[in-house]
Amino acid sequence: MIAKIGRSVNLYGALAYNNLKVESENGQILFTNKMIETRTEQYSVAQLAQSFVPYLLANRNTDKHTLHISLNPDPRDIVSDDKFREIAQQYMREMGYGEQPFVVFKHTDIDRSHIHIVSVCVDEEGKKISDKFEKMRSMNVCRELERQHNLIPATEKERQQNDKIFKPVDYKAGDVKSQIASVVRHLPHYYQYQTLGEYNALLSLFNITTEKVEGELQGKLRQGLLYIPLNEKGERAGHPFKASLFGKNAGLPALELHFAKSKDSLKDNPVRQTLKAAVTIALQSTVDELSFKKQLGEQGINVVVRRNDAGRIYGMTFIDHNSKSIWNGSRIAKELSANTFNDYWNNNIRPEIKETVVQQPKKSTSNGADLPAEEPHHLFDFLNTTEKHEDGLIEALGGLLPEAQGEDYEEQNFANKMKKKSKRNRGHK
Repeated sequence: MIAKIGRSVNLYGALAYNNLKVESENGQILFTNKMIETRTEQYSVAQLAQSFVPYLLANRNTDKHTLHISLNPDPRDIVSDDKFREIAQQYMREMGYGEQPFVVFKHTDIDRSHIHIVSVCVDEEGKKISDKFEKMRSMNVCRELERQHNLIPATEKERQQNDKIFKPVDYKAGDVKSQIASVVRHLPHYYQYQTLGEYNALLSLFNITTEKVEGELQGKLRQGLLYIPLNEKGERAGHPFKASLFGKNAGLPALELHFAKSKDSLKDNPVRQTLKAAVTIALQSTVDELSFKKQLGEQGINVVVRRNDAGRIYGMTFIDHNSKSIWNGSRIAKELSANTFNDYWNNNIRPEIKETVVQQPKKSTSNGADLPAEEPHHLFDFLNTTEKHEDGLIEALGGLLPEAQGEDYEEQNFANKMKKKSKRNRGHK
């Protein structure tokens, strides 16, 4: 089982992302701890957030107060809802968050069922709960949970193999051809994309782009594809490589077949509605492009913006690493086309977006009064961030690709370093 631990300043975004799964019938709330319940069983994101407000108001000086954890069993594991509840409670208890308010969501929109836990890492007095040696402790808890619940163990070898598959190209490191090959040979097995533009948006996260070439051979017009390495600014950083160097899956005929299969698979797919809601909520609760990208990045969604020389936005592409699908904004919804974002970010014309309300099963461990339906963008403005952060698409990738650079590998690597340090210290004595 792999545990991924994320921290942010955006409680509303974390709750909204998970509740969207419930709304689209791709998830459910399995368990709540110290959360206020309602008599109607109707919960808005604002009502869920209400349980955390006293903790955030008491917060002394912890910047990233929101805790967003995903627990991912091996795809071959069959885990019942009751077992998921036990796993979530034990994990939170062992990590020091057993007395905190938290809500456990189960996601079912991809092949492997897994759970997400949203909480805060400051206690009722506003003190930060210790995260010392957090990765190593999390690794140990996961190994114990695997043993107790007969789950398939996650091994370091598997993590290292997957880590080698997905890495951004570093043109300065040399052997660029092999670096590109390690990406393009595997992406079609994991991601769905319907156009060359969407494929390029995905490749841009790995510092690669493609370009169509045409020529005449023996009197016939031929089309081909070139793969070009990019630097950290998205500029060309080396000579192009023919697609044929990377196998048949990297060429135009195979890609066009993949486009058609993806189009058929994603037609009427509920992922589109989930993504639409996530994007519209991010638009509602952010004030600029950087904070918009950051909020969606924390939910496993990368945003690629295309501009012309005059700075006008003419393309928006969303890469959802949760469902492993890529979507142009206009394909998600007409109101999420490039024009909407250009009007907002370039002309300060803010789009109007309504809050969504979701149905929650009646599961809670605490009692509380029925809550009125509040508007989160008024009551919970203080939960959102307007800080500017560096706009690096790759920055968040490590934790977004479930098969790449998983937290368990990082935790094991950390544990190995600690062992080596301990041996060195003993050697000096």
